[in-house]
Amino acid sequence: MSSHSVDDFKDVVGHFATGVVVVSAQTLDGPAGFTCQTFGSLSLEPALISFSASSQSQSWPRVRVASTVGVNILESGQESLARVFATSGVDKFAGVSWSPAPGGAPLLDGALAHLEGRIVSVTTQGDHELVVAEIDFVVRHEGRPLVYYRGGFGVLT
Repeated sequence: MSSHSVDDFKDVVGHFATGVVVVSAQTLDGPAGFTCQTFGSLSLEPALISFSASSQSQSWPRVRVASTVGVNILESGQESLARVFATSGVDKFAGVSWSPAPGGAPLLDGALAHLEGRIVSVTTQGDHELVVAEIDFVVRHEGRPLVYYRGGFGVLT
Protein backbone atom coordinates (compact mmCIF):
# COMPACT_ATOMS: atom_id res chain seq x y z
CA MET A 1 0.00 0.00 0.00
CA SER A 2 1.37 3.41 -0.95
CA SER A 3 1.88 6.04 1.74
CA HIS A 4 1.80 8.97 -0.70
CA SER A 5 -0.41 10.42 -3.39
CA VAL A 6 0.55 10.93 -7.03
CA ASP A 7 0.67 14.69 -6.35
CA ASP A 8 3.03 14.15 -3.41
CA PHE A 9 5.30 12.00 -5.57
CA LYS A 10 5.33 14.58 -8.40
CA ASP A 11 6.15 17.33 -5.93
CA VAL A 12 9.08 15.43 -4.43
CA VAL A 13 10.65 14.29 -7.73
CA GLY A 14 10.09 17.82 -9.06
CA HIS A 15 12.80 18.95 -6.65
CA PHE A 16 15.35 17.24 -8.90
CA ALA A 17 16.57 19.67 -11.57
CA THR A 18 16.95 18.14 -15.04
CA GLY A 19 18.11 19.23 -18.43
CA VAL A 20 15.60 19.42 -21.25
CA VAL A 21 15.94 17.61 -24.57
CA VAL A 22 13.88 17.13 -27.69
CA VAL A 23 14.02 13.57 -29.02
CA SER A 24 13.57 13.60 -32.79
CA ALA A 25 13.44 11.30 -35.80
CA GLN A 26 12.82 11.46 -39.50
CA THR A 27 9.79 9.33 -40.38
CA LEU A 28 7.98 8.44 -43.59
CA ASP A 29 5.50 11.22 -42.71
CA GLY A 30 8.22 13.78 -42.03
CA PRO A 31 10.05 14.80 -38.87
CA ALA A 32 8.62 13.91 -35.46
CA GLY A 33 9.73 14.71 -31.94
CA PHE A 34 8.83 15.36 -28.33
CA THR A 35 10.19 17.18 -25.29
CA CYS A 36 11.79 14.94 -22.71
CA GLN A 37 13.36 15.70 -19.34
CA THR A 38 14.09 12.10 -18.40
CA PHE A 39 17.35 11.69 -20.30
CA GLY A 40 20.84 10.67 -19.32
CA SER A 41 24.13 9.06 -20.19
CA LEU A 42 24.03 5.34 -19.48
CA SER A 43 27.37 3.93 -20.64
CA LEU A 44 30.65 5.17 -22.12
CA GLU A 45 31.73 1.86 -23.72
CA PRO A 46 29.60 1.42 -25.72
CA ALA A 47 28.21 4.95 -25.86
CA LEU A 48 24.63 4.51 -24.59
CA ILE A 49 21.99 7.01 -23.51
CA SER A 50 18.56 6.49 -22.02
CA PHE A 51 15.35 8.46 -22.12
CA SER A 52 11.74 7.79 -21.32
CA ALA A 53 8.66 8.44 -23.39
CA SER A 54 5.08 8.52 -22.17
CA SER A 55 3.01 5.55 -23.27
CA GLN A 56 0.25 8.09 -24.07
CA SER A 57 2.47 10.19 -26.36
CA GLN A 58 1.26 10.78 -29.91
CA SER A 59 4.80 11.45 -31.17
CA TRP A 60 6.66 8.56 -29.53
CA PRO A 61 5.10 5.80 -31.71
CA ARG A 62 6.29 7.69 -34.81
CA VAL A 63 9.79 8.18 -33.39
CA ARG A 64 10.04 4.59 -32.15
CA VAL A 65 9.82 3.03 -35.62
CA ALA A 66 12.55 5.27 -37.10
CA SER A 67 15.95 3.74 -37.79
CA THR A 68 17.77 6.52 -35.94
CA VAL A 69 16.89 9.03 -33.23
CA GLY A 70 18.34 12.42 -32.45
CA VAL A 71 18.63 14.02 -29.04
CA ASN A 72 18.73 17.80 -28.98
CA ILE A 73 19.98 19.18 -25.65
CA LEU A 74 18.20 22.52 -25.42
CA GLU A 75 19.95 25.82 -24.78
CA SER A 76 18.71 28.28 -22.17
CA GLY A 77 16.90 30.45 -24.75
CA GLN A 78 14.85 27.56 -26.15
CA GLU A 79 12.01 27.36 -23.62
CA SER A 80 9.43 28.14 -26.31
CA LEU A 81 10.77 25.26 -28.39
CA ALA A 82 10.51 22.94 -25.38
CA ARG A 83 6.89 23.99 -24.92
CA VAL A 84 6.00 23.44 -28.60
CA PHE A 85 7.50 19.95 -28.63
CA ALA A 86 5.60 19.15 -25.40
CA THR A 87 2.28 19.99 -27.08
CA SER A 88 0.08 17.28 -28.61
CA GLY A 89 -1.78 17.59 -31.86
CA VAL A 90 0.31 20.33 -33.51
CA ASP A 91 2.90 20.37 -36.29
CA LYS A 92 5.89 20.68 -33.98
CA PHE A 93 8.34 21.34 -36.80
CA ALA A 94 6.34 24.18 -38.40
CA GLY A 95 8.70 27.14 -38.62
CA VAL A 96 11.48 25.31 -36.74
CA SER A 97 14.94 25.38 -38.30
CA TRP A 98 16.78 22.09 -38.30
CA SER A 99 19.37 20.09 -40.21
CA PRO A 100 19.68 16.34 -40.68
CA ALA A 101 22.30 14.44 -38.71
CA PRO A 102 24.45 11.93 -40.63
CA GLY A 103 21.78 9.25 -40.09
CA GLY A 104 18.91 11.62 -40.96
CA ALA A 105 17.54 12.52 -37.51
CA PRO A 106 16.46 16.18 -37.25
CA LEU A 107 18.91 18.31 -35.26
CA LEU A 108 17.33 21.53 -34.02
CA ASP A 109 19.25 24.71 -34.80
CA GLY A 110 20.54 26.54 -31.73
CA ALA A 111 20.59 23.51 -29.43
CA LEU A 112 23.42 23.26 -26.93
CA ALA A 113 24.40 19.78 -28.12
CA HIS A 114 23.21 16.98 -30.39
CA LEU A 115 23.45 13.20 -30.34
CA GLU A 116 22.26 10.63 -32.85
CA GLY A 117 22.02 6.88 -32.61
CA ARG A 118 19.83 3.84 -32.95
CA ILE A 119 17.39 2.43 -30.44
CA VAL A 120 18.67 -0.85 -28.99
CA SER A 121 16.14 -1.48 -26.21
CA VAL A 122 12.63 -0.42 -25.21
CA THR A 123 10.93 -1.69 -22.05
CA THR A 124 7.62 -0.66 -20.55
CA GLN A 125 7.94 0.72 -17.04
CA GLY A 126 4.70 1.93 -15.49
CA ASP A 127 3.15 4.61 -17.70
CA HIS A 128 6.36 5.18 -19.72
CA GLU A 129 8.67 3.31 -22.04
CA LEU A 130 12.34 3.30 -21.09
CA VAL A 131 14.53 3.61 -24.17
CA VAL A 132 18.22 2.85 -24.60
CA ALA A 133 20.01 4.09 -27.72
CA GLU A 134 23.56 3.47 -28.91
CA ILE A 135 25.13 6.76 -29.98
CA ASP A 136 27.36 7.16 -33.03
CA PHE A 137 27.30 10.93 -33.59
CA VAL A 138 27.83 13.79 -31.12
CA VAL A 139 28.42 17.53 -31.43
CA ARG A 140 28.39 20.33 -28.86
CA HIS A 141 28.11 24.10 -28.99
CA GLU A 142 28.73 26.90 -26.49
CA GLY A 143 25.96 28.16 -24.23
CA ARG A 144 23.96 27.36 -21.12
CA PRO A 145 21.45 24.52 -20.73
CA LEU A 146 17.72 24.92 -20.31
CA VAL A 147 16.72 23.27 -17.04
CA TYR A 148 13.43 22.09 -15.60
CA TYR A 149 12.77 22.40 -11.86
CA ARG A 150 9.60 22.25 -9.76
CA GLY A 151 7.27 22.49 -12.75
CA GLY A 152 9.03 25.33 -14.54
CA PHE A 153 11.92 26.16 -16.84
CA GLY A 154 15.06 27.96 -15.73
CA VAL A 155 18.70 28.66 -16.48
CA LEU A 156 21.86 27.71 -14.60
CA THR A 157 23.76 30.78 -13.40
